[in-house]
Amino acid sequence: MSKPDKGMNVPEDLLYTEDHEWIRVVDDKNGICGITDHAQNALGDIVFVEFLSNIVHSKIERRETVAVVESPKAASDVYSPAAGTIQTVNRKVEDTPELINQDPYGEGWLFKIEIAGKSSLENLLKPSEYLKLIKEG
Repeated sequence: MSKPDKGMNVPEDLLYTEDHEWIRVVDDKNGICGITDHAQNALGDIVFVEFLSNIVHSKIERRETVAVVESPKAASDVYSPAAGTIQTVNRKVEDTPELINQDPYGEGWLFKIEIAGKSSLENLLKPSEYLKLIKEG
């Protein structure tokens, strides 16, 4: 199997936003979120991650800012792909932000959320739709 083009790794088990975040729905009400391979590739070497203060256990809406990631190219807000309650954040990426570049769908995850309900996932993109979006870029 050939390796996907740089920034074009789009796992089939995730849902995506137009803003290049992903969510892996773990069970009926929990998800793990992060930024996509495309986003980390566009940003370049991520050198800093900062979560909003007091974000853990906060109720948030879809597209509400959870964190900021910075690279020499830009600083970018990371939005929640779904409404819900932030359960935990990945403190490892604060100390080792390059984990996001190395493994955006694994060790480089950003936060876990208790999803407010299936309806908050309705506007997310399926893998094929997200791949089309980034190819059309």
